[in-house]
Amino acid sequence: MSDQRHQIKFPEMERDLLKFWEENNTFEKSLDESNPSFTFYDGPPFATGLPHYGHLLAGTLKDVVPRYWTMKGYHVKRRWGWDCHGLPIEQLIDEKHKFKSTEEIESFGIPNYNAECREIVMKYVTEWKKSVNRIGRWVDFDNSYKTMDRDFMESVWWVFSELWKKGLIYRGSKVMQFSTPLGTPLSNFEAGSNYMDVQDPAITVAFPLVDEPNTQLLAWTTTPWTLISNLALAIGTDVDYVKFKPKDSDVTYIMAEALVPSLFKDEVEVLEKLKGQDLIGLKYEPIFNYFLDREAPYYTVIESSHVTTDAGTGIVHMAPAFGEEDYQACKKLNIEPVCPVDPHGRFENEIEAFAGVYVKDADKAIIQDIKERGRLIKQATIQHSYAFCPRTDTPLISRTVQSWFVKVEAVKEALVENNKKYTKWVPGHIKEKRFGNWLENARDWAISRNRYWGNPIPIWEAIDDPKDNKETFCVGSVEELQKLTGKEFSDIHREHLDDVIIEKN
Repeated sequence: MSDQRHQIKFPEMERDLLKFWEENNTFEKSLDESNPSFTFYDGPPFATGLPHYGHLLAGTLKDVVPRYWTMKGYHVKRRWGWDCHGLPIEQLIDEKHKFKSTEEIESFGIPNYNAECREIVMKYVTEWKKSVNRIGRWVDFDNSYKTMDRDFMESVWWVFSELWKKGLIYRGSKVMQFSTPLGTPLSNFEAGSNYMDVQDPAITVAFPLVDEPNTQLLAWTTTPWTLISNLALAIGTDVDYVKFKPKDSDVTYIMAEALVPSLFKDEVEVLEKLKGQDLIGLKYEPIFNYFLDREAPYYTVIESSHVTTDAGTGIVHMAPAFGEEDYQACKKLNIEPVCPVDPHGRFENEIEAFAGVYVKDADKAIIQDIKERGRLIKQATIQHSYAFCPRTDTPLISRTVQSWFVKVEAVKEALVENNKKYTKWVPGHIKEKRFGNWLENARDWAISRNRYWGNPIPIWEAIDDPKDNKETFCVGSVEELQKLTGKEFSDIHREHLDDVIIEKN
């Protein structure tokens, strides 16, 4: 008797089941609107390529929950969505045309640029639908939303205008991780996602005291290009410092006592022991003369809590335009940052000796300049982990940018309390740990970007007001904008708004 076994043909089973679901509208029949609602939020994928393993794995999990609650008697909408705005889309166009700067994009034309962004968004829709159906996931593709749709963009305007009415929006400056090829700051997540081990110069530089030129403060930096914008030197108030003379030297130096052996191998003559507090307010001579039209507390010794004796000299050169700790410490004393670097990381024309040079390419020439001025004490190389742009694999720089902010810190206590009272996390420890810690440390949120393909922030400024005192108002809907202008707007991307002037008051 022959062994006849039933052969299961899985591909045929899959095709038959998908065909049955399609012909019988099985998914649609499961959506009973008379049942109570269970709301399921799903972050939309970027429309920048085909789905990968991560999408499909997460998609399977996202299918289980709605199915479960549907079987429990609930109506669970599963409307598909597309994330259409931002750098991932723009980068595809930049790569296609080999754009390297915002000047090239603007020469190409913002309407042309955004038209290509819009076109590429729809390229992968069919393939996504095929893949999602193949894994058996039930979603509503026919009524999908897109973040580039006018209605969706208008809903963001409404949220923004509500924050505006509550006084939770302001314009200010912030030091952010900045991608120079893309000409824009990155989110914290993007900025922290691509670290590489690199070698950078590490130099020790002398800053003579104004009232005692033969005594010099020694500061250390791994970003020589930021010395162009030096505005202060920082110490730790509780750090032990010494005034000393190296062997066979007529010059007196000041630095952290614990770090003297790392810089001067021979024995030194200690002239005086000091606390950091004793140094505060000392005036010094900057290296470069680009921003000398400033009075104290510029070019003085200040205090900053981030100063340590782990490396360097215990004295930190402060360029508040290019470091978050520098910015915060200088802000307390109203030391305003200077930022002579354009969005693509090149020195601007006011820095005559290095105009147009990319900052990191300028390091060698700046070090040589400092050496010729007799201010270079030591030059070395350091290997460390450094943040790179995840989209271009180029080094990020810290750079101050003008931005619109949401006052998260003003409502932080309420956010923390509501997380404790009204949310349930799976697994439970996320509530107090990862998410709870994130809320506890939340800071004001910089929401604007210097880009093209995105949702414009709906703020209009008075044309004739002084630069620092412009009257502003916020538009909360397309209907409001149409009433103010007398024009129809089927699209509210920036190519349709940049030239819109509103007559008010």
